[in-house]
Amino acid sequence: MAGKRSKLDFAVLVTSIRETDARLLTQAIRSVNLGLTLRNWAIGFHIAEFELRGADRAAYGDRLLSELAKALGNHGISNTGRRQLYQYLAFFRAYPQIVRTVPAQFRALLPASAPSGKVPTVSAQSGLPPQKLLASLSYSHFELLVRREDPLARSFYEVECIRGNWSVRELKRQIGRLCFERSGLSMDKKALASRVKSGTEVDSVSAAIRDPYVFEFLGIRPGQVMSESQLEDGLLDKLQTFLLELGNGFCFEARQKRILIGRTHGFVDLVFYHRVLKCHVLIELKVDDFNHEHLGQLNTYVSWYKRNVMTKGDNPPIGLLMCTDKDHALVEYALGRSSQPSFRLEIPARAAETGANPAVPRGPAQGGP
Repeated sequence: MAGKRSKLDFAVLVTSIRETDARLLTQAIRSVNLGLTLRNWAIGFHIAEFELRGADRAAYGDRLLSELAKALGNHGISNTGRRQLYQYLAFFRAYPQIVRTVPAQFRALLPASAPSGKVPTVSAQSGLPPQKLLASLSYSHFELLVRREDPLARSFYEVECIRGNWSVRELKRQIGRLCFERSGLSMDKKALASRVKSGTEVDSVSAAIRDPYVFEFLGIRPGQVMSESQLEDGLLDKLQTFLLELGNGFCFEARQKRILIGRTHGFVDLVFYHRVLKCHVLIELKVDDFNHEHLGQLNTYVSWYKRNVMTKGDNPPIGLLMCTDKDHALVEYALGRSSQPSFRLEIPARAAETGANPAVPRGPAQGGP
């Protein structure tokens, strides 16, 4: 008689598929993150080798990264702006030991002078092998860690990040809260560690998927991964009606427009160009009540467009903030005496579900709620 088999019912079937999906998805994300990290590290390695041994390095001098960014951009290679190339170079210099983790099949992509033996490491105090770092941290984690000039501080955050499975946002928050400095000054290390641990945000597969570096590395457009709320989908499903409601002259230009401000990625929900006003119109959609943080985000995007996109003949860009409700007093104080024109908008939250068109003013207003 055949041995007893484990009971298989519908609940077990669902559980088995969920576990399979979660495990393989996590494995896939880790593979993508590893490839992205090694790619950026290798770019830094190539730049460092050229600075050291390049036959025509003297011809470029301080213009090297600018010229390289221009050349790579012409070839359509993503995330290779001057600032990003500088970050890759800093990444390589901070973590030279990663060379020991490069798979044999990829070593041919490295310069011939790449060492294969023991490599001195700036981050030796942590005692963490490079394999552990690469398996546990994404490139976005490394980007934050590289900015810690103190090797001891960097090592501290490496250990705590891996121990607590911190997300990128949590790592950034802990650095901003001076976790390392407070741990060095605190007399009660256990109490401090307990306070750090409470309320921390752990990493997740979904968070890794939303990393801008990941989907650009894979050649995926931000809108395909970082979808906005149902409100945005509802409006775009009725784009023609929405444009007519906005008024004459609006020309649709982009959705989830990605911009890089310093070291921070931003995404403008909707971008239009107004052919009558001759300016860009940036729309931010919020499915909650107005708050000053919404306005600050929009003002940041408007300022960036004014400096980097506005051309001769254009008027300054205009920002439109669409939210479910507003507190007139809060809006008044948030705007202050700002002289920049802005549209006053208010959208009911149900617009996303019903496709209803928001009541939109027909022209700009100067400050005020």
